[in-house]
Amino acid sequence: MNIKDVKEWFILADDDFDSANILSNAVKKHNEIICYLCAQAVEKYLKGYLIYNDIVPERTHNLIFLNSICIEKDKAFEYIKTECGLVNRFVNDIRYPHKMETKLEDVNMAIKSVEKIRNIEPLIKLRNIIDNNENNIKQSNFA
Repeated sequence: MNIKDVKEWFILADDDFDSANILSNAVKKHNEIICYLCAQAVEKYLKGYLIYNDIVPERTHNLIFLNSICIEKDKAFEYIKTECGLVNRFVNDIRYPHKMETKLEDVNMAIKSVEKIRNIEPLIKLRNIIDNNENNIKQSNFA
């Protein structure tokens, strides 16, 4: 496991989620893009967790599948099973012609789901590990 790789996944996930939040506060809302970015964020949080656990995730965007692998490592991921299923609808088809219609309720649900997912205990612990690793690197550079 390379903590640098895990950090990169989390940074990309945070960027997607930040972008979704910014767009959700825009005057003209692009609901489908916001929901898509939420799905992207969840995918990257889950893949970052898997990589931390030395599991190379399959090339898939299926959040339900990725979460099921996370559950095998930590049962706490059961807690976000519903949210992964809700956000999974926005993984790919939403970005192509004849896409599904998304409403403000979908946006609100997607954002709330990502907030719940990114704040489960295993992911918070992993963020702390990343932060501690960075602090150790900074301290060793000043020693």
